[in-house]
Amino acid sequence: MERLTESFYHRPCLAVARDLVGKLLVHRAGGQELILRISETEAYCGEADTACHARFGKTARTQPLYEKAGTSYVYLCYGIHWLMNVVTGEEEQPEAVLIRACVEAPGPGKLTKALKITGQDNRRDLVTDSDLWIASDGFQCDIRCDRRVGIDYASTADREKPWRFIMDNE
Repeated sequence: MERLTESFYHRPCLAVARDLVGKLLVHRAGGQELILRISETEAYCGEADTACHARFGKTARTQPLYEKAGTSYVYLCYGIHWLMNVVTGEEEQPEAVLIRACVEAPGPGKLTKALKITGQDNRRDLVTDSDLWIASDGFQCDIRCDRRVGIDYASTADREKPWRFIMDNE
Protein backbone atom coordinates (compact mmCIF):
# COMPACT_ATOMS: atom_id res chain seq x y z
CA MET A 1 0.00 0.00 0.00
CA GLU A 2 1.58 3.24 -1.17
CA ARG A 3 0.48 6.69 0.02
CA LEU A 4 -0.56 9.11 -2.74
CA THR A 5 1.87 11.97 -3.31
CA GLU A 6 1.32 15.71 -3.74
CA SER A 7 1.75 15.33 -7.51
CA PHE A 8 -1.30 13.00 -7.60
CA TYR A 9 -3.54 15.73 -6.12
CA HIS A 10 -1.86 18.64 -7.94
CA ARG A 11 -3.79 17.98 -11.15
CA PRO A 12 -7.16 19.03 -12.58
CA CYS A 13 -10.09 18.05 -10.39
CA LEU A 14 -11.77 15.81 -12.97
CA ALA A 15 -8.61 13.72 -13.42
CA VAL A 16 -8.13 13.31 -9.67
CA ALA A 17 -11.82 12.45 -9.16
CA ARG A 18 -11.61 9.63 -11.70
CA ASP A 19 -8.27 8.35 -10.40
CA LEU A 20 -9.40 8.26 -6.74
CA VAL A 21 -11.94 5.53 -7.52
CA GLY A 22 -10.45 2.26 -6.32
CA LYS A 23 -7.96 3.88 -3.93
CA LEU A 24 -7.90 3.23 -0.18
CA LEU A 25 -9.00 5.84 2.36
CA VAL A 26 -7.08 5.28 5.60
CA HIS A 27 -7.78 6.80 9.03
CA ARG A 28 -6.03 6.01 12.29
CA ALA A 29 -8.54 6.65 15.06
CA GLY A 30 -9.00 5.29 18.56
CA GLY A 31 -5.97 3.04 18.28
CA GLN A 32 -7.24 1.42 15.07
CA GLU A 33 -6.24 1.74 11.43
CA LEU A 34 -9.52 1.89 9.50
CA ILE A 35 -9.40 1.34 5.73
CA LEU A 36 -12.12 1.53 3.08
CA ARG A 37 -11.90 1.35 -0.73
CA ILE A 38 -13.28 4.41 -2.53
CA SER A 39 -16.05 3.41 -4.95
CA GLU A 40 -17.54 6.78 -5.94
CA THR A 41 -16.40 10.40 -6.18
CA GLU A 42 -17.74 13.72 -7.43
CA ALA A 43 -15.76 16.65 -8.83
CA TYR A 44 -16.43 20.27 -7.82
CA CYS A 45 -14.55 22.61 -10.10
CA GLY A 46 -14.17 26.10 -8.69
CA GLU A 47 -16.11 29.31 -8.23
CA ALA A 48 -17.76 29.06 -11.67
CA ASP A 49 -19.27 25.66 -10.76
CA THR A 50 -22.60 26.55 -9.11
CA ALA A 51 -22.57 23.21 -7.26
CA CYS A 52 -19.23 24.00 -5.57
CA HIS A 53 -19.13 25.49 -2.08
CA ALA A 54 -16.72 28.09 -3.46
CA ARG A 55 -19.38 29.53 -5.76
CA PHE A 56 -19.72 32.49 -3.36
CA GLY A 57 -15.96 32.93 -2.96
CA LYS A 58 -13.67 32.42 -0.01
CA THR A 59 -15.35 32.25 3.40
CA ALA A 60 -14.32 30.83 6.77
CA ARG A 61 -16.06 27.56 5.81
CA THR A 62 -14.55 27.30 2.32
CA GLN A 63 -11.01 28.39 3.21
CA PRO A 64 -9.62 24.83 2.88
CA LEU A 65 -10.73 24.73 -0.78
CA TYR A 66 -8.21 27.48 -1.52
CA GLU A 67 -5.31 25.66 0.10
CA LYS A 68 -2.72 23.33 -1.43
CA ALA A 69 -3.60 20.15 -3.26
CA GLY A 70 -3.96 17.20 -0.94
CA THR A 71 -5.67 19.16 1.85
CA SER A 72 -8.80 17.61 3.36
CA TYR A 73 -12.03 19.61 3.39
CA VAL A 74 -14.42 18.04 5.91
CA TYR A 75 -17.72 19.76 6.64
CA LEU A 76 -21.01 19.05 8.37
CA CYS A 77 -23.92 18.48 5.99
CA TYR A 78 -27.48 19.25 7.18
CA GLY A 79 -26.09 19.40 10.72
CA ILE A 80 -25.93 15.60 10.74
CA HIS A 81 -23.25 14.00 8.53
CA TRP A 82 -19.58 14.81 8.07
CA LEU A 83 -18.56 14.77 4.40
CA MET A 84 -14.95 14.50 3.20
CA ASN A 85 -13.43 16.18 0.17
CA VAL A 86 -9.88 16.33 -1.16
CA VAL A 87 -8.53 19.62 -2.53
CA THR A 88 -6.96 19.39 -5.99
CA GLY A 89 -5.16 21.59 -8.50
CA GLU A 90 -3.58 24.97 -7.78
CA GLU A 91 -3.70 26.96 -4.55
CA GLU A 92 -6.29 29.75 -4.59
CA GLN A 93 -8.19 27.88 -7.36
CA PRO A 94 -10.88 26.11 -5.30
CA GLU A 95 -11.40 22.62 -6.65
CA ALA A 96 -12.15 19.49 -4.65
CA VAL A 97 -13.32 15.92 -4.95
CA LEU A 98 -16.08 14.64 -2.68
CA ILE A 99 -15.52 11.06 -1.54
CA ARG A 100 -19.12 10.00 -2.15
CA ALA A 101 -18.96 6.27 -1.29
CA CYS A 102 -16.73 3.36 -0.38
CA VAL A 103 -17.32 -0.29 -1.20
CA GLU A 104 -18.19 -1.09 2.40
CA ALA A 105 -19.97 2.23 3.13
CA PRO A 106 -22.40 3.34 0.38
CA GLY A 107 -22.78 7.03 1.09
CA PRO A 108 -20.67 10.05 2.03
CA GLY A 109 -22.02 10.20 5.59
CA LYS A 110 -21.76 6.45 6.06
CA LEU A 111 -18.11 6.33 5.03
CA THR A 112 -17.06 9.14 7.39
CA LYS A 113 -18.96 7.45 10.20
CA ALA A 114 -17.32 4.08 9.47
CA LEU A 115 -13.88 5.70 9.35
CA LYS A 116 -14.57 7.99 12.34
CA ILE A 117 -13.82 11.11 10.25
CA THR A 118 -15.15 14.34 11.80
CA GLY A 119 -14.62 18.08 11.64
CA GLN A 120 -11.37 17.55 13.53
CA ASP A 121 -10.04 16.07 10.28
CA ASN A 122 -10.69 19.26 8.30
CA ARG A 123 -7.56 20.83 6.76
CA ARG A 124 -5.32 17.79 7.19
CA ASP A 125 -2.43 17.36 4.77
CA LEU A 126 -3.21 13.97 3.22
CA VAL A 127 0.33 13.76 1.84
CA THR A 128 2.12 13.95 5.21
CA ASP A 129 -0.49 13.42 7.94
CA SER A 130 0.11 10.35 10.07
CA ASP A 131 -3.61 9.79 10.84
CA LEU A 132 -5.48 10.41 7.56
CA TRP A 133 -4.37 9.64 4.02
CA ILE A 134 -5.25 7.94 0.74
CA ALA A 135 -3.20 5.08 -0.67
CA SER A 136 -2.97 2.84 -3.70
CA ASP A 137 -2.56 -0.91 -3.58
CA GLY A 138 -2.56 -1.32 -7.37
CA PHE A 139 -6.27 -2.21 -7.55
CA GLN A 140 -7.77 -1.57 -11.00
CA CYS A 141 -11.44 -1.22 -11.91
CA ASP A 142 -13.72 0.02 -14.64
CA ILE A 143 -15.26 3.42 -14.01
CA ARG A 144 -18.49 4.89 -15.32
CA CYS A 145 -19.58 8.52 -15.23
CA ASP A 146 -22.92 9.98 -14.24
CA ARG A 147 -24.45 13.27 -13.12
CA ARG A 148 -23.73 14.54 -9.63
CA VAL A 149 -26.50 14.12 -7.07
CA GLY A 150 -27.89 16.24 -4.24
CA ILE A 151 -27.16 19.56 -5.93
CA ASP A 152 -30.64 20.87 -6.71
CA TYR A 153 -29.43 24.40 -5.91
CA ALA A 154 -26.96 24.37 -8.84
CA SER A 155 -27.68 25.60 -12.35
CA THR A 156 -29.25 23.15 -14.79
CA ALA A 157 -26.02 23.03 -16.81
CA ASP A 158 -23.96 22.17 -13.72
CA ARG A 159 -26.47 19.55 -12.57
CA GLU A 160 -26.19 17.83 -15.95
CA LYS A 161 -22.39 17.53 -16.02
CA PRO A 162 -21.18 13.91 -15.78
CA TRP A 163 -18.76 14.68 -12.95
CA ARG A 164 -19.58 11.69 -10.73
CA PHE A 165 -17.21 8.73 -11.10
CA ILE A 166 -18.42 5.30 -10.01
CA MET A 167 -16.67 1.94 -9.71
CA ASP A 168 -18.34 -0.25 -12.32
CA ASN A 169 -18.76 -3.75 -10.94
CA GLU A 170 -20.45 -5.07 -14.07
